[in-house]
Amino acid sequence: MIFLTRFDGTEVVVNSDLIVTVEKIPDTVLTLTTGDRIMVRESVEEVVDRATAYRHRVLQGPGVRADAHDIAAALGKDDRKDS
Repeated sequence: MIFLTRFDGTEVVVNSDLIVTVEKIPDTVLTLTTGDRIMVRESVEEVVDRATAYRHRVLQGPGVRADAHDIAAALGKDDRKDS
């Protein structure tokens, strides 16, 4: 599950397994397997980064606890810079 922000400022939690496409038209629009479309404030890159970080945490397995970096990434507040 990833946290995103609708245009009215409300937070929405999306099951990233249900995302079919993420488009920039010109705003970011998620299309879900249910046919629903959600317009969010985050960029396409941010949505992909959050979904990827979530999938990474899931694949680590139940014996691995989330650290501060994992939590920040899930909330879109990751301050680390790639070198």
